[in-house]
Amino acid sequence: MIDLAIVGAGPIGIEAAILAKRAGLTCRLFDKGAVVDAIRRYPTNMLFFTTSERLEVGGHPLVTATDKPTRKEAIDYYRKVVANEELDVATFTEVVGIAAPRPGGRGGFTLRSRPAEAWRRRAGEPLEETTARYVAVATGYFDTPKLLGVPGEDLPHVSHYYDEGHAHFGRRVVIVGAGSSAADAALDLHRAGALVTIVHRGQDFRRSLKYWIRPNLENRVKEGSIAAHFGTVVKTITPHDVVVDQGGTELRLPADRVFLLTGYYAPPELLRGAGVRVDEGTLAAALDPATFESNVPGLFVIGSAGCGTRTSDVFIENGLIHARMALATISGRLAGPRKDRPAADGRRDAPLRS
Repeated sequence: MIDLAIVGAGPIGIEAAILAKRAGLTCRLFDKGAVVDAIRRYPTNMLFFTTSERLEVGGHPLVTATDKPTRKEAIDYYRKVVANEELDVATFTEVVGIAAPRPGGRGGFTLRSRPAEAWRRRAGEPLEETTARYVAVATGYFDTPKLLGVPGEDLPHVSHYYDEGHAHFGRRVVIVGAGSSAADAALDLHRAGALVTIVHRGQDFRRSLKYWIRPNLENRVKEGSIAAHFGTVVKTITPHDVVVDQGGTELRLPADRVFLLTGYYAPPELLRGAGVRVDEGTLAAALDPATFESNVPGLFVIGSAGCGTRTSDVFIENGLIHARMALATISGRLAGPRKDRPAADGRRDAPLRS
């Protein structure tokens, strides 16, 4: 039995694992993608809004060319931190279930996992099990887009993630959404020579749109370089166009590529399956704000993993604080000689045998 299993190998999970190792705990990280997989999926040329020092983990300096890191600088940094700290990480391993200790029992949590890539699984292959005294879920939200639920959303030329503009030179691109991600993508595509159309159900760009982006985007719309349809709802997507409703009028917007940049959310299924209470409206987990422990003793939810649809509440910076508060609690409970460490249910374990 290990002391701590961490689900999610993003910056928050990495910080928790470093703190656990420095406290002398046995710890393993699981991620169904690569290390910092969410950042890996960010736009290729993205520049962080946050300055470098606020993204650092384990006290390792994040050295960047300017005060704010690029996507590449960030993924290089986190990968090297994991290697230098010699963290135990199981990448491309999906945790599909967390079973809490039985009431009054002496066992720890049981995590059931499998290869994340379907083609690596064998028919009838049993799930792998890992037992841990404590669990910290740090899965984030970027892996789960908010779906429109319209026909054609799953077509090959439709994506909920933006990469870069070069391949779309001279092509017709429709972007659904009007937040900062949609705005960044629209401007990048415009600079790359794409024919860009923005579709948004609201009457204007989102209030959360970064203040330094808004003037540039609004000017491109005013001059006609970027087309924008507000008060417009997507009805269906075909291989050749996006069919929308604009005040009762149907429009067909030609599209060679469609980016649905309508946001993401933290799915609650893994937490619910473990017995964590989740708000039915926001999908946010019920957590102790002082420790980030859930109603299931020994199961902690850190970073944005427990925020549900309230994704604007948690960023890397304050998620790192969650990790530190949770690990202070866990390491405090496991303090003392190993033979006297309490299990997640609060009981004392028998001495370990060699």
